[in-house]
Amino acid sequence: MANKGWFNLESAGIGIPETQFFEGDSAFKFLGLSRTTRLYGFIGCLAIGFVLSILGSIVLFLAQLALFAILYALGTVISLAGTGFLIGFGTQLKLMFKPVRIVATLVFLGSIGLVFVGAFVIRSDVLCIIFVIIEYLAYTWYSISYIPYARSAVLKAVGLS
Repeated sequence: MANKGWFNLESAGIGIPETQFFEGDSAFKFLGLSRTTRLYGFIGCLAIGFVLSILGSIVLFLAQLALFAILYALGTVISLAGTGFLIGFGTQLKLMFKPVRIVATLVFLGSIGLVFVGAFVIRSDVLCIIFVIIEYLAYTWYSISYIPYARSAVLKAVGLS
């Protein structure tokens, strides 16, 4: 009975395809996670990360800079970890530090750290917002690196190529 419900992809006949998004099966077989469970893990992490980031943004406007930094960074990291459910956590780490993504990854991770510096050391909400914008842009650049020719298209669209 636990498999019945509106969000059961396997019983709905929507088979999850054998794609690159589900590499690293051996690690997940060891944990006993099916592809559907991994997809739920991804969606759950994405939702939790989004909610934490939104809550962080709300408390920023309530002048709670430290709480903002914690919630926003936690939300970002949980969202990023969600993709580990799709491709495997080890595979994700390897892909993050490939030469094509290393700069975006380092800027992204560095900006998370800089949000904490802005909140706890400098205590500047303006700097925190700037670091969040840098974080968002780096994560976007990192994400589109997985789409063939997307970076060239973006550079061409903004007139840099």
